[in-house]
Amino acid sequence: MNSFNRLLAAAATSLAVIAAPAANAACKDCATVIELKTVKKAGEGSGLGAVLGGVAGGVVGHQIGSGRGNDVATVAGAAGGAYAGHQIEKNRKSTTSHHVIVKLDEGGTRTFTFPDATSYRVGDKVKIVGKRLARR
Repeated sequence: MNSFNRLLAAAATSLAVIAAPAANAACKDCATVIELKTVKKAGEGSGLGAVLGGVAGGVVGHQIGSGRGNDVATVAGAAGGAYAGHQIEKNRKSTTSHHVIVKLDEGGTRTFTFPDATSYRVGDKVKIVGKRLARR
């Protein structure tokens, strides 16, 4: 009986070794979060902000002084208003996106972009479902 138990144990060990690769096979859609990035993209001015700011600045500048001083104040107000209007327009058109970079269990990386911050953290185990991420 002792040799039967040894034979049975050897057979069970062999089956475990053969079955192990199948159990540990890489999940095709499984991944691990390896990096999180916040990307800010500066907006571009179309010129409308500069024009509107220049007009407003010129009107305000024209209210200051008289004669030659009035002309200088009008030009300075228009220039300052144009600059301010341009900057305001650029800031309003800027965007921020949040990138979640994952390393696939099968190798390679993928990046997923979100408009808002996510709750994913580096080291999280995730699964790719369609074109979205889901926790495992």
